[in-house]
Amino acid sequence: MLTKLRLLARRLSHRITRRLISWLPREQRFKVFRSFADCNPAPSSRLVLKIAETREELEACFAVLHDAYVDSGFMTPDPSGMRVTIYHALPTTTTLCAKYDDEVVGTISLVRESALGVPLQRIFDLTPVREKEGQIAEVSALAIHRSFRKTGGSILFPLMKFMYEYCTTFFDTRHLVIAVNPSHIEMYESLLFFQRLTAHGVESYDFVNGAPAIGATLDLKEAPEIFRRHYAAKPARRNLYAYFTQIKLQNIQFPHRRFFTTNDPVLTPELLDYFFNVRTQVFDSLSERKKALLHLIYDLPKYQSVLPALPSNEDQIPIRRHHRFSVKCPARIAFRNSNGKEERIAIEVIEVSRYGFQARARRPLPLNTWCDTTIQLGHSDISHFRSLALREKNNGSNGYYGFRLGEPDILWRKFVSALDQGTTYSDLDSATRFLQ
Repeated sequence: MLTKLRLLARRLSHRITRRLISWLPREQRFKVFRSFADCNPAPSSRLVLKIAETREELEACFAVLHDAYVDSGFMTPDPSGMRVTIYHALPTTTTLCAKYDDEVVGTISLVRESALGVPLQRIFDLTPVREKEGQIAEVSALAIHRSFRKTGGSILFPLMKFMYEYCTTFFDTRHLVIAVNPSHIEMYESLLFFQRLTAHGVESYDFVNGAPAIGATLDLKEAPEIFRRHYAAKPARRNLYAYFTQIKLQNIQFPHRRFFTTNDPVLTPELLDYFFNVRTQVFDSLSERKKALLHLIYDLPKYQSVLPALPSNEDQIPIRRHHRFSVKCPARIAFRNSNGKEERIAIEVIEVSRYGFQARARRPLPLNTWCDTTIQLGHSDISHFRSLALREKNNGSNGYYGFRLGEPDILWRKFVSALDQGTTYSDLDSATRFLQ
């Protein structure tokens, strides 16, 4: 009886505190929220943060997400006991998980913009974000296990830390976007300094069972300086600047990559079939166009039996292959200018094929001029050959160029072959162990 009374008193106290805070002016209210931040720079070793990659880990993530969404009224219970969407099937989506004593207790999915876009673009205009340099990823499917929801940020902050480091160092992402319930938006605005996409939200968002939603974005290039101004002088457990940008959590297990790829697909044909055909009917419910796009993404023979049947009018759908792996490789070209002097220009390779690549350059490049080209494919893998810049597409301060290769070296040919044949980030590593 005494325990119940204490619990009721605590809940009443929390409600009164929240009501009092809600009456404060916006900036004062946000300062109060920031004072509640509690980020432990040394979490228990029982907590592990990693990419969800096994069937058991993915299933547990989708179950935690299902329960959290049902509890919040964002979805009706599904017979599978999981929340799975088509975005989880894409190789450009990464699901992160927090495991405590080897049990999944938290999850978050990062949906990088792809052929299917991102979920919130159906209701929010992303044009202002797209006009800036850098990739976009939607922060989606955030959920904490019921048994850990009352422990403040013990799981949430480590997950956010993992998300921040993964996006800035592994996922080639500059802009995060979110669509959240109005009751949660001030947490993102006050603690992480997300900016609203529009002054007002939407009354009904079908992706979360018709609940209202507000869209917001965070520029990860600008975030460190914003965090420094607001948090650098605070005590260690309140200092989100140090937490996100300086502290290294031993709990985080980053993926091993030999090459400078920027995404970590984990779905084998067996996993795709299990989650999207057997346990749910996500593939059956897709539009004709989305079915065709899946075939362009998973274009290897071993996937064909698990993908939804191609639409009868497939010839009417523009055919453009969508790579399972994206890359971000530093490179340089060397050539003789009109004065006969050698020039060297740094470029960044962002897409590759057997006989060509696309690159981004901050300086104008010579068109139709053969260049000596050096590309850093990985920390210890460097490819050399001749290439020719053929076309240019300006995008703000950056120029995007298409290159044709002369005679690619053996390393390049094997690298591209591995990217074409690989299905997951782990078997890409296995397939390229023979490269010397």
